[in-house]
Amino acid sequence: MDQTVIEELFKIILSLMLSSCIGLEREFKHKGAGLRTHLLVGVGSTLFTLTALFLQQEFEGRVPMDPSRLITGIVTGIGFLCAGAIMRAGSSVHGLTTAASLWVVSGIGIAVGCGHYSAAVLTTVTVIIILIVVLQLEKLIYNKMSDKN
Repeated sequence: MDQTVIEELFKIILSLMLSSCIGLEREFKHKGAGLRTHLLVGVGSTLFTLTALFLQQEFEGRVPMDPSRLITGIVTGIGFLCAGAIMRAGSSVHGLTTAASLWVVSGIGIAVGCGHYSAAVLTTVTVIIILIVVLQLEKLIYNKMSDKN
């Protein structure tokens, strides 16, 4: 198998694994955007990034290419997807955390596509800590505040 194909396969699988960590947490919390959505966002972002880098290499010297422009398009598109995950019910807003997790998963996919593996893995671990540990901390603070009233 060609070295490029092996590297691309590694990147897609890594993106799949990292995205699934965050998607599973959202799935277990019964959020609308769960495992499949996070997997698609992460892997799709990796694919678009790989394609942008491929196009830059393919047309180098013949056509001015800037892969960051395609990456900007990914972030913009994810913004629309995230907006659809946010719901307003009266004075309450739901879905902000899920939208934010989709946005971060997109960034993780971009990082993997660019070969910035350590940042992708560290960000995934950080997001899991935020989604699990910080939620418990929020509940503890809320309960302490409720007890005082």
